[in-house]
Amino acid sequence: MATSSKAKKKTVRIASGRKRARQDVKLNAANTALRSKFRTAVKNVQKAVAAGDAAKAADVFKAAQSVIDSVADKGIFHKNKAARQKSRLAAKVKALSLASTAAAA
Repeated sequence: MATSSKAKKKTVRIASGRKRARQDVKLNAANTALRSKFRTAVKNVQKAVAAGDAAKAADVFKAAQSVIDSVADKGIFHKNKAARQKSRLAAKVKALSLASTAAAA
């Protein structure tokens, strides 16, 4: 008997367990959407930095901070992970803006 990579879940018999299973499906979908939004926000900042556009990178980073904080507040990621992500992105944006001002001077 071959086991599949995704084991089939047993159906719950107790009513409270069935309700919990229904709730878990909704929560899982919401968490997945928030996680995706987080990753997209981070990638947008990284793309702006890679493109070398300091003004756009700063704007996108400002928007990304809000997304990162909201995801951490909801408990999808730990607050320290959110702080680390924001710190790293801020450092990249700052380095880009300093490089662009040095090049202009």
